[in-house]
Amino acid sequence: MSKKILIIGGVAGGASAAARARRLDEHAEIIVFERGPHISFANCGLPYHIGGEIELREKLLLQTPESFKNRFNVDIRVQNEVLSIDKQAQTVIVRDLATKKEYTESYDALILSPGAGPFVPPISGIRNNLTYTLRNVPDMDAIIASIEVNKPQHATVCGGGFIGLEMAEALRHRNIKVTIVELGPQVMAPVDIEIANALHDELEQHEVELKLGKALQEVAPSDGADKSLTLILNDGSLLETNLLIMAVGVKPETSLAKQAGLEIGELGGIKVNEFMQTSDDAIFAVGDAIEDPEFVTGDAILAPLAGPANRQGRLAANNIFGSKETYKKTQGTAICKVFDLAVASTGLNEKTLLRKAMPYQKIYVHAASHAGYYPGAHPVTLKLLFNPETGLILGAQAVGKDGIDKRIDIISVAQRAGLTVYDLQDLELCYAPPFGSARDVVNQAGLVASNVMKGDEVVFHSEELESLSDKQILVDVRTEFEVDNMGMIHGAVNIPVDELRANLAKLDKSKEILIYCQVGLRGHVASRLLTNLGYKVKNLSGGFKTWKLATR
Repeated sequence: MSKKILIIGGVAGGASAAARARRLDEHAEIIVFERGPHISFANCGLPYHIGGEIELREKLLLQTPESFKNRFNVDIRVQNEVLSIDKQAQTVIVRDLATKKEYTESYDALILSPGAGPFVPPISGIRNNLTYTLRNVPDMDAIIASIEVNKPQHATVCGGGFIGLEMAEALRHRNIKVTIVELGPQVMAPVDIEIANALHDELEQHEVELKLGKALQEVAPSDGADKSLTLILNDGSLLETNLLIMAVGVKPETSLAKQAGLEIGELGGIKVNEFMQTSDDAIFAVGDAIEDPEFVTGDAILAPLAGPANRQGRLAANNIFGSKETYKKTQGTAICKVFDLAVASTGLNEKTLLRKAMPYQKIYVHAASHAGYYPGAHPVTLKLLFNPETGLILGAQAVGKDGIDKRIDIISVAQRAGLTVYDLQDLELCYAPPFGSARDVVNQAGLVASNVMKGDEVVFHSEELESLSDKQILVDVRTEFEVDNMGMIHGAVNIPVDELRANLAKLDKSKEILIYCQVGLRGHVASRLLTNLGYKVKNLSGGFKTWKLATR
């Protein structure tokens, strides 16, 4: 007897589940309910149509109900909202939003893929005709219409996450002045401050005003009638704006799950097991609405990402038809374009490791995206976090103009495969001058981390420079030209690495020598030289460049 499968919500998780279910069983009855007008659209592409990079709106509409029906014979019901679930009777009540009529459908298996909705804090005056969120195509259309009608001179984006940064760039492409208001000390929370500071510089170079550590407290209409708002921030300052984008975060859509009495996790997402089943065996849940198990710790996280949602939708369909496949956890691998930069991360960041009191070591590498002698090479800054006992990869972050996705993808695969930093140094990666280097950035990170693991190099970090003692000597081994043009860290003495052997008398062997260069490589050469001569030496990981990023 063929199964009847109901799927609530389309886009990544729901559409993937529907397509996979049909490929597994040609006779199953599959119905997808979507309360919006579109079943499958590129929600990650919405800001790029607003900014003009994606010119045609139709490019965002991946599947229509008709095309899905023709290819997969799936009954797609857009503008049909599921109002309630009766898990005992295995039925749902649905409202057709066009006709306002309600009806009941039964199911053998139900998949929840409602996604996550924008979180809008209960701020006085926030409900007005100039304030928008961005979740779907109608939201995008409304923002574009507002821009075309009101012709805003200034826009404010509340939130410095993925959507906030992408919207800031989109609005600048339309020659609108932009201010980002972010409650935290940095944009892009998945990365640490020294990586985020590169983004802060990039945003300011593109004339985006940053108000970090600030929150929107109240919205009031200004003298511009219905074309301007006065924003009151938590420090009492005022900001006049013509368009307000709320992008402070998303929250899982769990209203149906709660109504049905399904278990909700501590973070507010639907709780599922490794088979994507909820607390009711006949009901599965996937995508942004669920709590994912984090890859390193197994702890619950919220990960509103398209990749995991696609995998979960396919897995749920497989298990409905008898498989016992398990979800292999979420690393949170993600990337974001910020004007000319890309920033990407995978695994845990340092903030999380500190909060969880997990042991870790970190190193930094600054290298070129491909061979420096071939035109177009750009700097890549990479931060690698690893277990100091086992060398297992805990997380990585990178920022730069080119090749960022490649490096984080490689490390993401290595982490999932259980490789260690020792393995990174031996990875055999593509090399030709236009594409990489004979020793890739990832190889270099593995070499540096392996040196630390083996004790061949002792590193220190920028935060340790806040409290130097009289038993330490800070030595800058860059050239005099670099020091004159870039400055140096307060308290350092300059002895270029090529002149170090001739100036050993300046270094007291009873003191700890703290070495730094521009990016760490010459510091490593100097530290090995001095270590072999009996000095106690540490090298600043990532050098002066990382110190500048960390102390911006």
